[in-house]
Amino acid sequence: MRTPKFLITLTTLLAVLTACGGEGGSGAGDVKVPDDPAQVKGDITYAIWDVNQQPAMQEVVKAFNQTYPGVKVSISLATFDQYFTKLKTQASSDNLPDVFWMNGPNFQLFAANKQLAPVANLADAKNYPQALNDLYSLDGTQFGVPKDFDTIALWYNKKLFADAGVAAPTAEWTWDDYKSTAAKLKTALGPKGIFATGDELGNQGNWYPAILSNGGHIIKDGKSGFGDAKTVEALQFWSDMVKQGYTPSAAQGADIRGRDRFFAGKAAMMWNGNWLVSAALKSPVKDDLAILPLPKAPSGDRKTVIHGIGNVMSAKTKSPEAAAAFLSFLGGKEAALIQAKAGAANPAYNGTQTDFVKSAPYALQTFIDAAAQYSEPYPVSKDTAVWNKLETDLILPALGGDKPMSEVGAEVAAKMDEALGKEK
Repeated sequence: MRTPKFLITLTTLLAVLTACGGEGGSGAGDVKVPDDPAQVKGDITYAIWDVNQQPAMQEVVKAFNQTYPGVKVSISLATFDQYFTKLKTQASSDNLPDVFWMNGPNFQLFAANKQLAPVANLADAKNYPQALNDLYSLDGTQFGVPKDFDTIALWYNKKLFADAGVAAPTAEWTWDDYKSTAAKLKTALGPKGIFATGDELGNQGNWYPAILSNGGHIIKDGKSGFGDAKTVEALQFWSDMVKQGYTPSAAQGADIRGRDRFFAGKAAMMWNGNWLVSAALKSPVKDDLAILPLPKAPSGDRKTVIHGIGNVMSAKTKSPEAAAAFLSFLGGKEAALIQAKAGAANPAYNGTQTDFVKSAPYALQTFIDAAAQYSEPYPVSKDTAVWNKLETDLILPALGGDKPMSEVGAEVAAKMDEALGKEK
């Protein structure tokens, strides 16, 4: 009964958010930053969701205040699981943070309902990859400034492989290699309470790269791809990993996240993104870690989605000049370099990725090469969060179970198509 209650709550919030679209959406974005920083004053809130990036964000605020001493910026942190529900509640009472992080799946909902200010006059789009500018634009208007970008790679623990007497991964690995090596790791390390993999069975880190690598798709021409045979094969790969006990089940992952197992030395490898570098550097296994490109699908291809956080500004901020000045600073080279050197994120600002690559003793260039050589845009629609929830509710608990992925995929496709039909 818990899920229906949540759905009712979320639906109510979305209805309120839509109703509150009102006349906002342009006033704050038309504000220009005064030439004299001393004229800019105000107290603003900056909302983020990643505790690992909080220290770098605080350094960015400190640097901003060297130029804008009259602006007080308070960072508001919420966990990712709660972040967007909180934003929707705040939007329903016209109380959004002045500046806040946005992601691709939720962007169009907030922009279409006039909750975001246009930002084209606050940052030069030429400074960022076009794919990320497109992600944060709607109907030709840019509402978000790209902050960073991320791709997926194979993380592994060299010491655990050595302890198990198992050969380390290579860049030529296939899914079969991943699965057969997981079997060996389970035999050697399982009795010690160590999982072969710390995969979190998420869409961005696991399903989407596998589906795209295998020749499947998530959404195309406004229709779901979860009924496609190649998509189903990719889901079956992950279901088999769970069923064999190589990868923690959804229930086990709810108790301890896969990344936490991995960084505690309780999992030997995982597919995950470059947003974990700062967490890796703080972990007790920091000297044992390595990174390689993702294993190849049976077809010989490998793909990753490319996604990135965007900084956006509330259309109804009560301190538009201060918020605009801060958003403009966030989109600049100085803020990008602070994040890069801290290993907090791979900055979107063109030409600053080298500092990120140098921030840790891992092959971080792998993530940059993935973006350039085999990435595809993160799949989105007008209300992505609705069918993202369908994916999580229907696929995650089925992985490792007896229900064939062909049946699960067909069910997801039918319900996703219904949701997509309501967007039109």
